[in-house]
Parts: sequence; structure tokens; C-alpha cells
Amino acid sequence: MKSSEVVRLALEESAQTKRDMIDSCGEDISRAAEWIAQAMTTGHKLLICGNGGSAADAQHIATEFVVRLTSHNDRAALPALALTTDTSTLTAAANDYGFDKIFARQVEAHGGAGDVLIAISTSGKSPNVIQAAEAAHDRGMKVIAFLGAEKNALGDLADLCICIPTMSGQRVQEGHITAGHIIVALTEQKLLELNS
Repeated sequence: MKSSEVVRLALEESAQTKRDMIDSCGEDISRAAEWIAQAMTTGHKLLICGNGGSAADAQHIATEFVVRLTSHNDRAALPALALTTDTSTLTAAANDYGFDKIFARQVEAHGGAGDVLIAISTSGKSPNVIQAAEAAHDRGMKVIAFLGAEKNALGDLADLCICIPTMSGQRVQEGHITAGHIIVALTEQKLLELNS
């Protein structure tokens, strides 16, 4: 297959996945923003975790909340924390408690009732992300799962699922960051409405 055809097919598949997201998870994306805005207006925060590319998404989304999504929106910093960035904590938790506990231990330290956890997993089967969701529930937090299309353990555990309607791992990850951007934009809008 020619390179140009590979590019065309990938972009068409990506665009179709995003069109499919409108009906399959549009309302859930909006609800996630409502939950996060409500948490932030009452002094609570957002925690985010995931592995690999999902760890990068966790950092990306947290940064958009803390800094800002668009340069024309000069608003206050919003409390969001990626649980994927502190190498000392990650390696100590993995060494002392096992890799499955690296996020749960941080949820225990930083999470509390009224906070929200976004748990990102393309497969929905990552034990450390599942244990983070369990720890969040133990602390009275809401759990929003970013997932693929398949039914999975994390989806069963979450309070709200944003399930990207494709079996392609790449398209799922692209859908996750798109959903993340929309959630930040909607949260900013909702906070502005609540504070005006």
C-alpha cells in the first residue's frame, strides 16, 4: 500500500471515530465536565492516571486544567494532578507495594471525598488503574473512566464511562485526548457560568 493511502485511511478512520463519538459518548463527555466543574467550585480537585500513552494523556489533560487550554482564556489555575509524573513516588510505591499500587497509593495520599478521578485505560484491564479507581471509591470520590469499546473491569467499576467506539488502540487514544480537550473546554465554560 502506498504511503499516501496509509495516511488517507488513517485520517478517515480517525475522523469517523470522532463522528461516532458524538452519539456514543457526547452526553457522557458533557456529564464528566459537569462533575469536574462541580468538584472544583466546592474546593475539590481532579486526579488523573494511566499507563504508557495514557500516562501522557493524563499529564496533557492535567496541564490543560492547571495552565489553560487556549491562549485567549486567561483564567485562574484549576486543581488537577497527573499521578504519572513523580518518579520518586512511582518507583518507591512499585518497589515497596508492587506496580499495581503505584496510583492507588497516590489516591490515598491526595484524594478525598468530593474529588474526581479520571482513570485512563485503552483496554480497561490495567490492574494499577483499576486499583486506583477502587481506592478513589473508598475515599468517596467519583470515577470517570476513559476506555475503548470493549466491556471491561474498569468500566464495571466506574461511575461514568467515556468509551471510544472503535477497536483500534490508536483511534481509542486519539479519542481520549479529544474527549479530554472537550472536557477542559466545557469545564472552563461551566465554571465561568457558575461564577457569573
